Amino acid sequence: MKRFFSTHAARIIALTVVFALALAIRLYDLTDLPLEFHSTRQLLSALKARGMYYETRFDVPPEERAFAIQQWKFRASVEPEVFERIVAWTYRFTGEKVWIARIYSSAFWLIGGLFLYLLARRLVSDDGAIAATAVYLCLPYGVIASRSFQPDPLMTMLIVMFLWAVWEWSSSSKWIHVILAGIFGGLAIYVKFPAAFFVAGGGLGAALSHRSMKEAFKNPQLYAMIVLGILPGAAYLIHGIFVEDYLGQQFSGRFIPALFLSPSYYVGWLNMLNLATGGFTLGLALLGLFFFEDKKLRLLLGLWAGYALFGFYFNFHISTHDYYSLPLIPILALSLAPLADFLLSKLAGLTNTKLLRLSSFLFLFIGIFASLWNIRNQLNAADYRPEAAMWAEIAAKTDGYNLAGLTQDYGARMAYWGWRNIASWPTSGDLIYGGARGAGRDLEDFYKELVAKKELFLVTDFDDLERQPFLKEKLEAYPVFAEGDGYAIYRLR
Repeated sequence: MKRFFSTHAARIIALTVVFALALAIRLYDLTDLPLEFHSTRQLLSALKARGMYYETRFDVPPEERAFAIQQWKFRASVEPEVFERIVAWTYRFTGEKVWIARIYSSAFWLIGGLFLYLLARRLVSDDGAIAATAVYLCLPYGVIASRSFQPDPLMTMLIVMFLWAVWEWSSSSKWIHVILAGIFGGLAIYVKFPAAFFVAGGGLGAALSHRSMKEAFKNPQLYAMIVLGILPGAAYLIHGIFVEDYLGQQFSGRFIPALFLSPSYYVGWLNMLNLATGGFTLGLALLGLFFFEDKKLRLLLGLWAGYALFGFYFNFHISTHDYYSLPLIPILALSLAPLADFLLSKLAGLTNTKLLRLSSFLFLFIGIFASLWNIRNQLNAADYRPEAAMWAEIAAKTDGYNLAGLTQDYGARMAYWGWRNIASWPTSGDLIYGGARGAGRDLEDFYKELVAKKELFLVTDFDDLERQPFLKEKLEAYPVFAEGDGYAIYRLR
């Protein structure tokens, strides 16, 4: 079979160009505020990192230091604060620059791309591996998501590293790969528990690729890998649930059995998939499964099964949070590899002169560049930097008042840039979520309780206010205390 990237030099050049473009687009607009992608989750990590950093500082006003530490301790801890610790440690050398997290997240994703290439070339070929790596690094949703300050890019990197190690083990049975797979898989689960579905699915698929079920489960290396993989996450869960008792509530409400009878669950999941991968790309990836050899196919089937079980367990979030499908991107890229290999081999046969071969190279990279240019335009379309001044302005105008509000990110923007706490009114999404869990609340009683304790009510999320006629009617009865570009403050007394 002819190879499109037929020489070692051509492969090196192709990979260098793909990685360079992938890095460049991730560093574009680097210093903008972390509000372009799931800002609530990003600001949670930003507030925690600042609190950790301020704990080591005694050269700042005591009230600022106390507030930063309080915000860190007060906010929910679902996962271990690994990424936040790394960023807080870096602040000691750079100062508090929240965009540092973008550099780390981008680096995590690119490292994952290197290991994905190493795995894909073992599953298919160099041609298929280069194509899979390009999809993994340059898929539009993946570019935006992999810049975010949240543990998911780090988790995805560790999952890919685990998949490489476990496949190497399945082929060679070397203890070094057992240890590496156990460490990478265990760290992935420790960083974020949902990785367990992908680690278990991929591990089982790799184990069965060269052995029968009976032989696999007689292998002591498999159990050594499982123990290494389970220990870090299990220790964190036991400590968080039974010792400190702060994780039990965080895991509640992730699984809602009633959703399985609701068409909105399946439509929502499909919408999230379409947003994260694109329907056409998803269809090609599923078609690519038919091009795998039987033994290698088992790895991919294990990964797809892991994703399906993950979606069934986290059924509310998989249908409402697009970044829950982020670990699907490397699975999708690997699934596309044999189909890409087939097409590139046909293209290699057609480009039988240097001019045709050079033209085909250029056309392929023009396509990648055009896709990344669209992402650049998307990043350039919004500048969030002025928001920092707006929140500082609101904080100055409401100084000395007890404050409630309907704002973006449950008051996290006020906490980060305004250095003020705010009692958050639930969003329309929260009310829907509560109803789905059977935990709806009486809005009249909740409103009376809130008004009794607060003097001002801040609104910055006007779109959500329009979806809440009850709250809008209540606020219209009060005079406006202050307003500006992007906010309105009502006097409740």
